[in-house]
Amino acid sequence: MSGLVKVIVLTGNGTNCEMETAHACELAGADHVDIVHYSEIIYGDKRLDDYNFLNFPGGFLDGDDLGSAKACAHRFRYVKIHNTNELFFDQLIRFIQDGKLVMGVCNGFQLMAKLGLLPFNGGSTKQAVTLTFNKKNRFEDRWVHLNANPKSPCIFTKGIDTSFLPIRHGEGKFVTSEKILKQIEEDNLIALRYATPDGKTTEEYPYNPNGSINSIAGICAPSGRLFGLMPHPEAYTHYTNHPFWSNLSLSEEGQGVIFFRNAVQFIKNNF
Repeated sequence: MSGLVKVIVLTGNGTNCEMETAHACELAGADHVDIVHYSEIIYGDKRLDDYNFLNFPGGFLDGDDLGSAKACAHRFRYVKIHNTNELFFDQLIRFIQDGKLVMGVCNGFQLMAKLGLLPFNGGSTKQAVTLTFNKKNRFEDRWVHLNANPKSPCIFTKGIDTSFLPIRHGEGKFVTSEKILKQIEEDNLIALRYATPDGKTTEEYPYNPNGSINSIAGICAPSGRLFGLMPHPEAYTHYTNHPFWSNLSLSEEGQGVIFFRNAVQFIKNNF
């Protein structure tokens, strides 16, 4: 018997892609999807424990003051649930330890990095990577070609070879230390890389729109259950989302849905 897929999409404080994310989860076959404001968790009206797929959507958390998602990461680590001694972060870590799935897109990826949830090697939540100002020092709004890593344990990218998705961010340059970079390369935690239209991984602008080291567009945890990426799969769920849809013969379903369907199928098979 397959398990019920219960999705929570967190919103608030500058998030603005929650509806598209919820829609993508529904298209992917989730049984129940709730858009939940952060305050509902903090005041105890909702609990992460009641779900098995957590989405941190894109947006501009707290106006990206102090750096993208930095203020929100601090809040999540240290704010207590109302009338309890439990931190929001306690619920989040328990959620992960229970084998559930977490996906962060754009601002959500930045948040996961600053919470120390990626790469999460050895279960450490010490921040080891970040997303910082684009190399060109400007906001980038364009579509990008991506290569998926077939050796990655990432649940979300299974069966994906290449993808074409939109990006829109001012702070998407992935950086880390040489030591951490070597580790994530050796462990195949790089799930997605920026590529040229003919499929070659590249550092060249604009195909690598932000100057990320090693063309990194998305990484996962060793378990494959935690995943963050800068491109927006929830923004390409129907062929009419494609910038050249009127001139091309495309499948009705957009390429972004498969990321969510992989998550849904994993939960159905494992819960």
